Amino acid sequence: MAHILVVEDEQAINDLITMNLKLVGHAYSKAYTGSEVAELLEKERADLVLLDVMLPGLDGFGVMEQIAPLRIPVILITARGALSDRIRGFELGADDYIIKPFEILELLARINVVLRRNEQAASAFVCDGVEVRFKERQVWVDQLLVDLTAREFELLEVLIRNRNIALSREKLLELAWGYDYAGDTRTVDVHIRQLRKKLGWEERIKTVFKLGYRLEVQV
Repeated sequence: MAHILVVEDEQAINDLITMNLKLVGHAYSKAYTGSEVAELLEKERADLVLLDVMLPGLDGFGVMEQIAPLRIPVILITARGALSDRIRGFELGADDYIIKPFEILELLARINVVLRRNEQAASAFVCDGVEVRFKERQVWVDQLLVDLTAREFELLEVLIRNRNIALSREKLLELAWGYDYAGDTRTVDVHIRQLRKKLGWEERIKTVFKLGYRLEVQV
């Protein structure tokens, strides 16, 4: 199931939402202010953000502008039902807009719709002539199938799924290798170089691997 970040300053509402998320099998994280969100998402990527608009300090619209590069689906939940507010929310990239008070069953249904929609969109990744098909575990470059090892594909998928998030070598080893690797963490650099070469990303400008203390894909 999905990991959902619930950003709601009223504890009773936050608890109600997260309790029901748990009942249907979702994992969740909580935030009570807008200023917490970016830091939380740097540590742990969410599949969906449920975001109140009227938050202390940085409001929900400000949060959306701040986290827009992460491309995480957002459902706005707010008492502000004016047409201008709804339009602003959608213009900022909200996937849905729910007005308080709401029925919890409707919220859960809307969550499922947004998750299904984004799951379909996430079944492939395309950038600058490179297409990654996750279900088929295939990579195509300029419509030609590229032969990757299982480890290279797993590392590539981790980098894409966590794009715009800084990942240390140790974290990449944990996510792509699936265990605490006891060897030289520079093995990540070797696999990165192989991916660059096979995918032609050494010559491609739009996609860049940054090596060093921070290791990330920027798209």
